[in-house]
Amino acid sequence: MKSYLEQAFGKADVTSPRMQAAVREWLALYFGEPRREEDPSDRLAVLIVSKLCRTVFSEYESRVAGPRAAELAPCLDRLNAVRARALQYALVGGECLLKPVPAGRGFDLVPIRRDCYVPLGRDSRGGLTAVGTMELMRQGRGGYALLERRTAGEEGLTIETRLFELTGDALGRELPLAALPRTASFSPSLLLPGVKGVGLATLRTPLLNCVDGGPDPVAVYAPAVGLIHAVARLEHQLGRELENGASRVFASEDLLRQDPAGRRALEDDLFVGLPDDPANVGVTVYSPALRVEQYLARKQDLLRSCESLIGLKRGILSEVEETERTATEVSSSSGDFSLTVRDFQLMWDAAARETMALCDALGRVYGLWRGESFDPATDLVVDWGDGVLFDRTRTWNEYTRMVSDGLLRPELALAWYFDLPHENEADLAAIRSRYMPDRKGGEPQ
Repeated sequence: MKSYLEQAFGKADVTSPRMQAAVREWLALYFGEPRREEDPSDRLAVLIVSKLCRTVFSEYESRVAGPRAAELAPCLDRLNAVRARALQYALVGGECLLKPVPAGRGFDLVPIRRDCYVPLGRDSRGGLTAVGTMELMRQGRGGYALLERRTAGEEGLTIETRLFELTGDALGRELPLAALPRTASFSPSLLLPGVKGVGLATLRTPLLNCVDGGPDPVAVYAPAVGLIHAVARLEHQLGRELENGASRVFASEDLLRQDPAGRRALEDDLFVGLPDDPANVGVTVYSPALRVEQYLARKQDLLRSCESLIGLKRGILSEVEETERTATEVSSSSGDFSLTVRDFQLMWDAAARETMALCDALGRVYGLWRGESFDPATDLVVDWGDGVLFDRTRTWNEYTRMVSDGLLRPELALAWYFDLPHENEADLAAIRSRYMPDRKGGEPQ
């Protein structure tokens, strides 16, 4: 894909070769591509990503408030429909892009995996300033490449779209976009004023780049890649140990007969009673001792190291009974895992707000709606539920005691519990009207 984009736009991938190799390695680990003398059947990368994804969204709820609620609520529903896949893409590749695609009176959201786009420019914070994507299409017997380059600018987003006929590993001749029915409505160059960035929301892992120190984000299991390979090698060695340690029967060559399928075996008439003299024994059974316990102990040690590097709770990968022996260890492990999950919840929260603001801006450009703009800080309400470090019930009990002692106005406690605005007296009056009918419209006593 990089060569295609270079040929079409004359721009190269700004990602370092070392980082490109790391991205390929992360994907290979996730999809279980075998390496020499490694057994990838454990699929630790899949286990890590699935556990984190399920935990992050275990109690997730979201809704759109404010003046744009009616128009943007369907966009949020479509975003939530792909949230698991988008988060998994980000955890595997370090970064995932969310592309709004016009659909009726709103937008569908399409997650783009890290190996399906090429960063053509990044700012000092690692944000994309230019990006190239490619879509391969077939019509009849011909193959085509639809290349798109998005560039951020002060006036807005510029999108360049080109269609090429594929010829082997090189781009063939450039075709007009009207050559295919699917691309006939596309514009070769389009400026979208008022759209910030590259018109794609970004889901970036919060981990510091441990590959080359650059601005690219890394996979959640990037620090433990070496350990995951070590586990795969150990699993391969353990399999060989079990295979080589299987009981075998040794017989002299003249006792073996070849069957029609070409396999050599002992015939039934050879099995007769043996005399007591061991010197006359013609068949010897070999059954060596296995070293399974040593292999399993080493594997548990590697898995515990993976949990520590990634910030997982003890027992997600390893055997918890063998690793945690005190209440302090259990509490510390749970706290670390909660902080890890919280980091990814904040990551999704930022990406969701960016996505909804982008949908609002694109909707204005396309003339889908007008009026007051969407405020991502207040108009998207996200609730993550309770966690290890936060207990909603305990906090609510503390607030009710403060209300009983006269230390806290009940409207403020209700505003916290139901996540309601409470900045001014009108907000407090609305809370009293809805939840405190005996004090409707008046000041609390």
